[in-house]
Amino acid sequence: MACAPDPSSNKNNSSILSQQVKRFSRIPASWGAHAWSIGREDPRRAIHALKVGTALALVSLLYILEPLFKGVGKNAMWAVMTVVVVQEFTAGATLCKGLNRGLGTVLAGSLAFIIELVAARSGKVFRALFVGSSVFLIGFAATYLRFFPTIKKSYDYGVVIFLLTFNLITVSSFRQENVVPIARDRLITIAIGCAICVFMSLFVLPNWSGEDLHYSTVHKFEGLARSIEACVTEYFQDRDKDDNILDKQESRASIQIGYRAVLESKSSDETLAHYASWEPRHSMRCYSYPWQKYVKLGSVLRHFAYTVAALHGCLESEIQTPPSVRSLFRNPCTRVAREVAKVLQELAISIRDHHRCAPDELSDHLHEALQDLNSAIRSQPRLFLGSKHACANSRVVMELNSGKNTAATTTRTTLPSSKTDTASLLERRKAKADQPPSGSRNERTTLRPTLSKIAMTSLEFSEALPFAAFASLLVEMVVRLEMVMEEVKKLERAANFREFTGHDCLAIDVTSNERMRNPNGVPLHSHTVSTAAE
Repeated sequence: MACAPDPSSNKNNSSILSQQVKRFSRIPASWGAHAWSIGREDPRRAIHALKVGTALALVSLLYILEPLFKGVGKNAMWAVMTVVVVQEFTAGATLCKGLNRGLGTVLAGSLAFIIELVAARSGKVFRALFVGSSVFLIGFAATYLRFFPTIKKSYDYGVVIFLLTFNLITVSSFRQENVVPIARDRLITIAIGCAICVFMSLFVLPNWSGEDLHYSTVHKFEGLARSIEACVTEYFQDRDKDDNILDKQESRASIQIGYRAVLESKSSDETLAHYASWEPRHSMRCYSYPWQKYVKLGSVLRHFAYTVAALHGCLESEIQTPPSVRSLFRNPCTRVAREVAKVLQELAISIRDHHRCAPDELSDHLHEALQDLNSAIRSQPRLFLGSKHACANSRVVMELNSGKNTAATTTRTTLPSSKTDTASLLERRKAKADQPPSGSRNERTTLRPTLSKIAMTSLEFSEALPFAAFASLLVEMVVRLEMVMEEVKKLERAANFREFTGHDCLAIDVTSNERMRNPNGVPLHSHTVSTAAE
């Protein structure tokens, strides 16, 4: 007898199906929100996408328009490939890849034409051997040339295009009598594609790699300043009053944003500096703009950011100094951190506005704050100078213990070798009986306070050790900040920044006040450009 279908199971299946439909219907909305957030984060991304779409639409006219298609024929596909590969986010990256592609194509076509002239006057067997050996030798030489550091840094893409174009033309010429029209048409279409890309990159809302590198350096200084202030504020905050654990985790996680952006910027800085050297915007002046100085400044900033990361590690340490001890040094440590952050902000403003700062005045305030921290530490000798007393007291204990051990050793050496000597046993009992009992009590009463004092001093010193590490990192941060200031001076001299004036000082004060009101600025997201070959 067949069983009737269960209506409850049908209801469950229909509810599950409706839930799946609702979940899939929400996916397009989430994708749209995510796409909108990416464009809102940096509007230049949407502009770049529009520029690429416009360039592809223009180059597609080579296929759509009949006169243009008759001129270039099927080789118009090379123009489309050129636009897809060459069009990059910044003008420097587009110029670099466009010039590499054009230069590689011209050299490969010229060399393939010379080889074709030599091989065409010989027999078929010799021609095959000559073409095969030429492909081998050129392929070996071009590939080995890519290992040279200078070639790999600036012309690696051009070498790849040269190798690709040379092999296509040379090998195809073996089955085709006249290869010159093929090389000419491909060169024309590649030139058309590169021209469209260069025009869209340089003259239609251009994005400059130099500006990205410049402003990313400025945001590194500002991010480090915010991280340092937040780290010191969090360290001296009373944790007993923090009931919300999530807020505390978010505040600590926000500290990482500033210094992690600096630690992870090495490849981005080198790429942007390389592409900025191709841009004509600053090259029109009488000197070459020192983009490599920005790379050197970035490496010095990373050296400084390691100290900020270690300072943040003090917050995550399992062993912490009690709040009562930390509160004694709240003001001097906060002042040192505030002065370091102020110096970083001043350097960021001077780099952003291309003017020279006055580092001597900044160093004076910073050294005064450092002296206050040193005086505060010296005012608590029991915490930071207790190690000397602990060493002295431990030396006393060692002497006492060594004296007891020496007496025991002397007793052992005076014992005779025979264990059944009754005279020796009687002498030992008599000596023990003649010893006054009060001496042992006096020894105990003198040893107990000594041991308790050692224990108290060691306990106080061990409690202050985590803060000692925190304070030493602040001092190390000041020392490394001097190196950053020296590197900024070198950049100012190399880039011919204008002299510091009173108007600039007023502008700096206004900007500093604005940053105090709104410390969470929107950072500029630098874009690294992919250099993948076709």
